[in-house]
Amino acid sequence: MQNILDAIQAADTSSEEFATIELPDSFQAITVHKEDVDMFEGMASQDKDPRKSLHLDDVAIPELAPGEALVAVMASSINYNTVWTSIFEPVSTFEFLERYGRLSEYTKRHDLPYHIVGSDLAGVVLRTGPGVNNWKPGREVVAHCLSVELESPDGHDDTMMDPEQRIWGYQTNFGGLAHLAVVKANQLMPKPDHLTWEEAASPGLVNSTAYRQLVSKNGAAMKQGDTVLIWGASGGLGSYATQFALNGGATPVCVVSSPEKAEIVRSMGAEHIIDRSVEGYKFWKDENNQDPKEWRRFGAKIRELTGGDDPDIVFEHPGRETFGASVFVARKGGTIVTCASTSGYMHQYDNRYLWMNLKKILSSHFANYRESWEANKLIDKALIHPTVSKVYRLEDTGQATLDVHHNLHQGKVGVLCLAPEEGLGVRDTEKRAKHIDGINRFRGI
Repeated sequence: MQNILDAIQAADTSSEEFATIELPDSFQAITVHKEDVDMFEGMASQDKDPRKSLHLDDVAIPELAPGEALVAVMASSINYNTVWTSIFEPVSTFEFLERYGRLSEYTKRHDLPYHIVGSDLAGVVLRTGPGVNNWKPGREVVAHCLSVELESPDGHDDTMMDPEQRIWGYQTNFGGLAHLAVVKANQLMPKPDHLTWEEAASPGLVNSTAYRQLVSKNGAAMKQGDTVLIWGASGGLGSYATQFALNGGATPVCVVSSPEKAEIVRSMGAEHIIDRSVEGYKFWKDENNQDPKEWRRFGAKIRELTGGDDPDIVFEHPGRETFGASVFVARKGGTIVTCASTSGYMHQYDNRYLWMNLKKILSSHFANYRESWEANKLIDKALIHPTVSKVYRLEDTGQATLDVHHNLHQGKVGVLCLAPEEGLGVRDTEKRAKHIDGINRFRGI
């Protein structure tokens, strides 16, 4: 791989030279193994250790299908779907790969006894398959994680509605936590030139997800003046939702879990902050029963901060732990928009507060290509900044994933793949200097 890295770092290697550069027979990648799917059986989720299930393996380079690109991955990042993959919850991802493998001769490549994980990357195009016109070898890129076939009419208005919609690196193989990755060419987007490799790799999944969920017409369609309740406002998703709310003329009410996290969102410009560690909300009396008194106390705190306004939009992703409270506190006619359930999938809420107050529960899942492109453009224009707090080496991906699993991180956790050190890949130093405080806001936290 050294010749590839040398060509990238030279910065003046031509597209023709990249197209003919010698590729190795194999490359290093972070994988889970099919033979390990039962290794955590009987254990509580929090006790399952990704360091035991994630492996650094040498794997063969797959053949490129039409419309695909082979990318040299300089950096990637950890998302919660890598946690799910590593602990084999809620199902083993090998079920996804087996199902995808039955679709065509080309998709059979994905059905392997190992799964290369990771749904983010920043890197350089090395090869393209037949039919790829817009992306040439040598192009510096990031990738969004939407994989679609688009052979059904259902996906042509909104590609997220394609029956064969999948998340690359989670429901497909050949993901971004590796030295090389295979993506569909329509996953590629320009790398923001003022960012390092690890910074550019970190926003893809969460930034696009937050954009669709909060800003897009396919999500909550946030407008100026809206009050937006944001759970986990300093985390991977919430840190982008907070930025979108502030940039879009809305008023974020940021829920965090420590004074340190409160300070992070305050530095982003948020004024209305609820620290759960200080307020001590206990929305559940026991495993089966919630406490409406705590919902009311939480709603009263929101109105105290906003001058009497209830949330127009609730940005939901914790799921079971918070969903009852989210439904309760949304204003009459308000929207609870959910994209995940990191604390549990089986939600409970009092339906009276939904139906009698004409509230809406709206589902949102990742983003289509257009939404991903728009979200990336905001990063490129430095209107939204990456939220990298810590960066690991590829061989330490297990520890990085454990940090996310146990919520020991802030913002996003990056992973260096081919990049030998942090801080490389910046092409526009002048733009970077103008926004360095925002870029570094989460660093070292």
